[in-house]
Amino acid sequence: MRRIVQSKKLQHVRYDVRGPILVEAQRLEAEGHKILKLNIGNTAPFGFDAPERILADMAHHLPHSQGYSDSRGIYSARTAVMQYYQSKGLTRTGVDDVYLGNGVSELIMMVLQALLDNGHEVLVPAPDYPLWTGAVSLCGGTPVHYLCDEGNGWNPDLAEIEAKVTERTQALVIINPNNPTGAVYSEETVRGLVEIARRHDLVVLADEIYEKIIFDDAVHHHAAHFAHEDVLCLTFSGLSKAYRVCGYRAGWVMISGPKHLASDFLEGLTLLSNMRMCPNVPAQHAIQTALGGYQSVNQLVVPGGRFYEQSKLAWRLLNEIPGVSCVEPAGALYCFPRLDPAVYPIDDDEAFVIDLLRTEKILVTHGTGFNWPEPDHFRLVTLPDASVLTEAIGRIGDYLATMRG
Repeated sequence: MRRIVQSKKLQHVRYDVRGPILVEAQRLEAEGHKILKLNIGNTAPFGFDAPERILADMAHHLPHSQGYSDSRGIYSARTAVMQYYQSKGLTRTGVDDVYLGNGVSELIMMVLQALLDNGHEVLVPAPDYPLWTGAVSLCGGTPVHYLCDEGNGWNPDLAEIEAKVTERTQALVIINPNNPTGAVYSEETVRGLVEIARRHDLVVLADEIYEKIIFDDAVHHHAAHFAHEDVLCLTFSGLSKAYRVCGYRAGWVMISGPKHLASDFLEGLTLLSNMRMCPNVPAQHAIQTALGGYQSVNQLVVPGGRFYEQSKLAWRLLNEIPGVSCVEPAGALYCFPRLDPAVYPIDDDEAFVIDLLRTEKILVTHGTGFNWPEPDHFRLVTLPDASVLTEAIGRIGDYLATMRG
């Protein structure tokens, strides 16, 4: 009998957030160890419950959610997304500009499948949320990484990005607020990114899933604001983080800009939307309820709120460890600390986090798993409450002390 092997399309696809390290964590759990999982921004295990009104609305609509919906999503939910962006000043947004999906992840795959031919290039930040790099590769494209500058608050280097544009470049990915760094880009930066797309006729792919999770005086700027009518911009967002419903898989993409020049691409996107039948119907009913009325996330991102306080605590504690530095996150749910190579000469950061896991029973993700080029970072989720976070970072500090000798 012949061996059954994976497709060659997977050759350059990695998703280390749920990769070999998680497998090792599961093995340790099977042996009876308790593992603190700080590798995934999954809100539910850390006591962040969905707003009651979302649960009630889904339950109310459940008897009527048994059939397929429109392949793009139910009209009321798409209308709610349209109105949300209109309230942000994007007044040209229409209901037909919105596609709903089983989370942003599905929509990223659909968009890239509709957009890319073999050999096309896509500019992706480094570090990035690794789904972007993997999805570009899986769809036949080549991810070209542009470095974000840790010394400048993890902002992208606009000159470097522009230098990497070629005749094969099709799109520019912007992750703002950023996962894994927590950077929230200034208006000048976002405007500059869109201007690069304008000069080179690129599609902007704006991942803004953390747009409501920002701290202090940071301000989120929608890339679509600066795209106007001459840059095609696809804005991705959803309910998973701000509304604590990761498992509902309720996301959307909103299309703005010169749609008349993108009719062929949009026909392809609609084809793919039809092929998956429709998004999860019960979860779609959460969207209108979530986007309207009281926004419970607001109390979590201000002083005294758990998102805020835990992010600040993790940042302070990490910087207290000798040889560790961490840029203060302005948003999102993560810290991305640096391990000084002069203090911690790590050659293989995946091996480092596996040994940390086995020794301290704490699961984090290595920096190269986010396509950072050097083995000198790791990502830590800041979702545990203050006491657990303090203990976890203390144990990381104890482990690092053994490396210092």
